[in-house]
Amino acid sequence: MGTVSLLKCYRPFFSTLFPRSAPSTPHAAIFRTKNPQSFCTGSSPPLTAVKECGESDAEGLTLKKSALEVWLHNTMSKTKQLFKPKVESKVGMYVCGVTAYDLSHIGHARVYINFDLLYRYFKHLGFEVCYVRNFTDVDDKIIARAKELGEDPISLSQRYCEEFCRDMITLNCLPPSVEPKVSEHMPQIIDMIEKILNNGYAYIVDGDVYFHVEKFPEYGKLSSRDLEDNRAGERVAVDTRKKNPADFALWKSAKPGEPFWESPWGPGRPGWHIECSAMSAVYLGYSFDIHGGGIDLVFPHHENEIAQSCAACKKSDISIWMHNGFVTIDSVKMSKSLGNFFTIRQVIDIYHPLALRYFLMSAHYRSPVNYSNIQLESASDRIFYIYETLHECESFLNQHDQTIRKDSTPPDTLNIIDKFHDVFLTSMSDDLHTPVVLAGMSDPLKSINDLLHTRKGKKQQFRIESLAALEKSIGDVLTVLGLMPASYSEVLQQLKEKALKRANLTEEKVLQKIEERAAARIEKEYAKSDAIRKDLAILGITLMDSPNGTTWRPTIPLPLQELL
Repeated sequence: MGTVSLLKCYRPFFSTLFPRSAPSTPHAAIFRTKNPQSFCTGSSPPLTAVKECGESDAEGLTLKKSALEVWLHNTMSKTKQLFKPKVESKVGMYVCGVTAYDLSHIGHARVYINFDLLYRYFKHLGFEVCYVRNFTDVDDKIIARAKELGEDPISLSQRYCEEFCRDMITLNCLPPSVEPKVSEHMPQIIDMIEKILNNGYAYIVDGDVYFHVEKFPEYGKLSSRDLEDNRAGERVAVDTRKKNPADFALWKSAKPGEPFWESPWGPGRPGWHIECSAMSAVYLGYSFDIHGGGIDLVFPHHENEIAQSCAACKKSDISIWMHNGFVTIDSVKMSKSLGNFFTIRQVIDIYHPLALRYFLMSAHYRSPVNYSNIQLESASDRIFYIYETLHECESFLNQHDQTIRKDSTPPDTLNIIDKFHDVFLTSMSDDLHTPVVLAGMSDPLKSINDLLHTRKGKKQQFRIESLAALEKSIGDVLTVLGLMPASYSEVLQQLKEKALKRANLTEEKVLQKIEERAAARIEKEYAKSDAIRKDLAILGITLMDSPNGTTWRPTIPLPLQELL
């Protein structure tokens, strides 16, 4: 069979972006976007429809971005290193996507929120970014699930690709530049396997093609494993026909009832690892800036990718390999295979998507993060405070003349803003240290509350100018972090609705309790009044008294507060 040779031995990444249409979703309008972009439907378009890739829409913070040095941890070198793009002002980034056979869990959410954050930050700094994130839609797990459901494997995978895209919209992840699928890149995959065979790094056994790891002396350099310690790979059963137990499949001969494609070695389908090597080469070349994924991909997947790519092209070179830590439950890795996972849908059914995003950014991306109700409640409580403060500020500014004179913001306010921006840029440029950024938001938020509510703040000269500047500085950072909602009032209402659902209450029931408490206070039944307040607090509802009456807001349930 003749194959189409699309893989060059070396070239910089494409400056191409493929148009896509967005799936219908009720969450699509949750977030503010200055330059809205469409999301894919899980399908790569033909290679003929192209436009400029990764057009930068960086706006907002105006500190000396061009002078910043970005340092990223490289799994290969085991150290942080200065990021130096292979092509000036451009970034080529490939992140291994999901195997689409089920709904995605929050371990997946952490991976793609992390690299969405990196994507956003590079764009903010003014880089043109070509971000490639694939779909594996041909795989043993997909075939097994399709048999279980009596469904066509490609149709099943397509459905879960679309569900994944909806989850990413809900979590406010920007669309990658390209989302290629394995099933649409068979000629390129076959072409790469031929190159590996021709270069002497693979062998054929009964229609199967295996990579011969002993031919690649550097095998194990990413994972720091010796060859004798390596195993065949998580998705490959040990085959006695292999020359070395660690050899892995590049091509699998067809089995009855399974999807297959024609190849020079007979009908079959690709192995798991070759897919990403081929697709990254198609869109970014063999030499590009960043290759990423979860830490569980270091071995065997990324180790095998390195071997394959180098076997196909000696000039193959990835500058930085980035991997995020696990999401754990009771300190055990969350995974579908262990059955101890929560899907994204399950979590956002009772917690706001932005609370989940905030929670996953509250620990450094390389550290494990332990999922618990306490952590999600704390994240929900924190973002409610952030959005409530900004909503009150926005409402106040809307009621007052915002004609701001140049250089009229007081020095004290400018110092707070400058310090916050310095923390943001310094921390993000230091291997995406998001916990420091989130903590750094406290001072400008406190300043807004002081200006709105304290006697001293209300008397401050240039109060309106200070509030406007503080709100903008926080909003700019929230935008880069992917935490900016479409409307503060809407997100606050959504957070209240989620809290009511967790408490198994309705707003009408809460208002009824507020009335009962007010009546008890009038009758001087203070024990009853306190009991009503405490009962609601146990459920995560706090009451706030003011001269204008009593209102409520979500809070961390009292029993969980006692565990903090």
